[in-house]
Amino acid sequence: MLRKFFSSTAEVPETSAIPRHIAIIMDGNGRWAKKRMLPRVAGHQQGVERVRDVIRTCMEQGVQYLTLFAFSSENWRRPKEEVSKLMELFVMALEREVDKLHSNDIRLKVVGDLSQFSDQLQQLIREGEEKTADNEKLVLTIAANYGGRWDILNAMNHWLADHPGAKEIDEAALTPYLSMAYAPEPDLFIRTGGEQRISNYLIWQLAYTELYFTDILWPDFGAKPLEQAIAWYQKRERRFGRTSEQLLQH
Repeated sequence: MLRKFFSSTAEVPETSAIPRHIAIIMDGNGRWAKKRMLPRVAGHQQGVERVRDVIRTCMEQGVQYLTLFAFSSENWRRPKEEVSKLMELFVMALEREVDKLHSNDIRLKVVGDLSQFSDQLQQLIREGEEKTADNEKLVLTIAANYGGRWDILNAMNHWLADHPGAKEIDEAALTPYLSMAYAPEPDLFIRTGGEQRISNYLIWQLAYTELYFTDILWPDFGAKPLEQAIAWYQKRERRFGRTSEQLLQH
């Protein structure tokens, strides 16, 4: 059973040397392929290989939650052929990887507006989540057709449906309705590919997350770059509104 977690702006969360939750924007697949004069889909295919490496490293390091931004609600604006290939890759990955995730005690979760996906893809997602539901080693979340503003509005609409006539709401009331209420807020956010923005990703949950940007393109991002990001994180002073002197008292 996954726990419910509260907002870092409402209470000080637990911290440790190893981030409990890492969230990643896997950027740079297309540019990686272009540099090699390959079709963009080749970059996405290579990116799937890096996902395996990152999952393995997270498990070795003791990370409990890994969330990957696979497809944003804005990615539908990309060329139709690329979107079609991405959907095919998603189907293929679920068909090939769910059994491996299950055998490694990894729980799969998929968050986002899944209603926009094909019936086949939605069915594979449901089957993958159900099959791995009792696994505990790592919670792997794939954000697909996800947007941070969608998440907040979706949570608000569901809360309003459960509380007709209500006029006020606070953080504690809304947080359980967010799509990732089952996970602690990310300790470490990583974006590959050189861009330095969060691109409508987990905008509620990243309020106090440490933000790490790297020029490494996602298909080149494996175990060593992830370990370097964690080492950077370990040097950060996580105050959550407190002073450095207060931290020394604990």
